[in-house]
Amino acid sequence: MNQKKTLGKRGEGLGVAFLKQNGFEIIERNWRHRRAEIDIIAKDNNVLVFVEVKYKSSGFFGKPEDTVKRRQKMLIADAAAAYTSKVGYEWAVRFDILGVLEIPGLKPEITLYKDVYFPE
Repeated sequence: MNQKKTLGKRGEGLGVAFLKQNGFEIIERNWRHRRAEIDIIAKDNNVLVFVEVKYKSSGFFGKPEDTVKRRQKMLIADAAAAYTSKVGYEWAVRFDILGVLEIPGLKPEITLYKDVYFPE
């Protein structure tokens, strides 16, 4: 596995632990539909949450959550629609971004941005 994927998996693992500590129920990890992948699908109370995890090991080029571009949001939304259709889910959904900033030698900084976008 290349270093980028290894770091991404590490970020997702930290994200899952963070979400569980904050009362989320993890339903799926790395759910794929066509060209899109949803990093984490979870429930937060009665809301189905699609979480994109962004991991960085340096704050030099901005925050992790700033790297989710419009096209990626559209792909995630398409995958989310496929997932809700597949499982027959028809209630509230939310799209969150979980930023993981892990600077070597320091404790990881994890920030959850709830309901940061709504698919167009």
